[in-house]
Amino acid sequence: MCPQESRTRLANHAKKAIDLAMQGRWEEAIAANRTILEHSPEDVEAHNRLGRALMEMGDYPAARAAYARALELDQYNTIAKKNLKRLSQLGEPALKDSRRKVVADIFIEETSKARVVNLGNLGPKETVARMAPGEEVTLHVEGQRLIAQDKHGAQLGEANPKYGLRLAKLIKGGNRYIAAISSLGDNEVKLIIREVYQHPSQMGRLSFPLEKKERFRPYVRESLLRQRLEEEETGEEADDMGETEDFASTNP
Repeated sequence: MCPQESRTRLANHAKKAIDLAMQGRWEEAIAANRTILEHSPEDVEAHNRLGRALMEMGDYPAARAAYARALELDQYNTIAKKNLKRLSQLGEPALKDSRRKVVADIFIEETSKARVVNLGNLGPKETVARMAPGEEVTLHVEGQRLIAQDKHGAQLGEANPKYGLRLAKLIKGGNRYIAAISSLGDNEVKLIIREVYQHPSQMGRLSFPLEKKERFRPYVRESLLRQRLEEEETGEEADDMGETEDFASTNP
């Protein structure tokens, strides 16, 4: 096989590995990345993808080894460094066979129906550390608070009251919403929340009223989530994710 054919083949395997991760098919993603490493053992990105898939499957020792190898090959690799730090904060996973589907296309360009929202009063670090950008979460109303939970019902945090109070009222009125992790950072979690059903009794009540000089474009492109699967950026929002409000902000 000529060098060009070999590069093309490896690129196709990498695309397949990313597609499998996008679908939450972590066992197959592990196999796909290991296939790449058989032919290209010094592929840093493949080691990082393998570490991610192993972490999702709850095999933390193997995930640490994959990220450590990536760091050996590239001592400045921020992805490996960040995830090794993340793994150091994790205990044993509750379910080793749990699979999580990345939300890739649930947000559309409707300013009044979707927004990036900060979480405050974050849950235990171990719980938050298990989450990943693009992962779907559930929303639960407690009084006037809107609580984000993982799929096992563990609390991740409380939505910024500026939006949480309003959404809690709308949910009580019959509206329905979906939400996913937008980004994770040290002591910071951001969600994308989108209205998917408006109850007739809430007709005319916007989930996210427009603000002056509104610039927000609430949609997630597949390319952005693919980048996050690869780079797992933290602490920064992409420009087209728009601006978010501080959790300390006041009235909804």
